Amino acid sequence: MKAFVFTKYGPPEVLQLIEVEKPAPKAGEVLVRVRAASVNAADWRMVSADPFLVRFYSGLFRPKKITCPGADVAGVVKAVGSDVTRFKPGDEVFGDVFESGMGGFAEYKCAHEHELVLKPANVTFDEAAAVPLACMTALHALRDVGQVRAGQSVLINGASGGVGTFAIQLAKYFGAEVTAVCSTKKMEQARALGADHVIDYMREDFTRSGRRYDLIVAVNGFHSIFDYRRTLSPQGRYAMVGGGSGQLFQALLFGPLLSLAGDRKMRAVSSKPNQKDLLFLKELLESGKIKPVIDRRFSLSELPDAIRYVEAGHASGKVVITVA
Repeated sequence: MKAFVFTKYGPPEVLQLIEVEKPAPKAGEVLVRVRAASVNAADWRMVSADPFLVRFYSGLFRPKKITCPGADVAGVVKAVGSDVTRFKPGDEVFGDVFESGMGGFAEYKCAHEHELVLKPANVTFDEAAAVPLACMTALHALRDVGQVRAGQSVLINGASGGVGTFAIQLAKYFGAEVTAVCSTKKMEQARALGADHVIDYMREDFTRSGRRYDLIVAVNGFHSIFDYRRTLSPQGRYAMVGGGSGQLFQALLFGPLLSLAGDRKMRAVSSKPNQKDLLFLKELLESGKIKPVIDRRFSLSELPDAIRYVEAGHASGKVVITVA
């Protein structure tokens, strides 16, 4: 089978499409013929080892734990290992396969049974592949870290990317009043997804407007953690989802200290995929309460271009890899 692998850290060019042996499912595993995968920031961060902390997870000098990126997959079950009870050959499934070492940018992937759920019949493989990591991250930021409740005011900074587009929809599902922050050309998309207010970050700095929010989900776009804190309501919460190394450093170092200094709570979101939440998202997909926004589709052979496109911050929604 064909798969993209990397044996050293670096730019997308270090990825190589090569022939590797097709895996066989072990006990508790499912062999999936991948029909679609999607690109996340986690992919280019794993490949480039940015931030440096990636090396302590995957390999200090060269990648060892993860050598084929791709966490989000959708496809058809081709075989199952012993002890598998949820799936059978022919089932259409999707999920986040980070726990089993990623590897979604390949023609076949062996995943743990608990990493997958059945794909809704009214959702395409491309749409299903766009959901798991980004939508689950948005869910954990809003529900678990943000403890969002109906009637609260929620600001989403970086509302036009994969996590941001899902965060708008989920925040509205939970009954919040949503303010989306994005560029001029993406404002209409944010409104179409349900945002009550849209701020063009190129024209207005929301941290200096004087308005306060019960929850800020920081997906992208750098602001000092102290600016974010000033923009929170007295018992507000800040959930750091994405951004550069500086934003991550501030959230990890200053977040716990600032949280101790008052009722405002500031945390980096650590999203752990799980089947229960994936089933919840499947229900929302099935009922049409959330819908993936797909910016572009690339073929498997074009993966380096797709990762470069996402890394540059051009994506409006999700970028999907179709695997023929």
